[in-house]
Amino acid sequence: MADFTHFNESGRARMVDVTKKGSTERVATAQARVFMMPETLEKIQRGKIAKGDVLAVAQVAGVMGAKRTPDLIPMCHPLLLTSVDVSFKEEPQPDRHGRCSITITATVKTTGQTGVEMEAMTAVSVAALTIYDMCKAVDKGISFSEMYLLSKSGGKSGTYSRTAEG
Repeated sequence: MADFTHFNESGRARMVDVTKKGSTERVATAQARVFMMPETLEKIQRGKIAKGDVLAVAQVAGVMGAKRTPDLIPMCHPLLLTSVDVSFKEEPQPDRHGRCSITITATVKTTGQTGVEMEAMTAVSVAALTIYDMCKAVDKGISFSEMYLLSKSGGKSGTYSRTAEG
């Protein structure tokens, strides 16, 4: 079997052994979109959501999510993250379904033997779920879409960019 598989020689799950991999700077950026009614976005922008500042809480939740990734994804290595940045872009213009959106972007960095793609993906996921949690009283129809890895760099596999890959 390959060295970097999640199965041991008996076919049982295991965490990949990265002991012999060299440490490199690793960076990953992920994105997700949260769709909501225009009134919901307006309430978020005006600070009228009863639970508080939605984007501030979602930002902290995204950072915490990145840090807790190995607790959620069984085979992820615990990593010493050196940076987690979560940002938001509001799109107040309704789409063809009458929904506005917030795009969440998370960039995660470390220097280590394995990448931070899952940490970036977890950050945007947890931030999106936090937006839902804080706004569900006014908009239970909030939905998530377009969650994906935008880019990653570092390590043996090199650089990936979604824009270059399509």
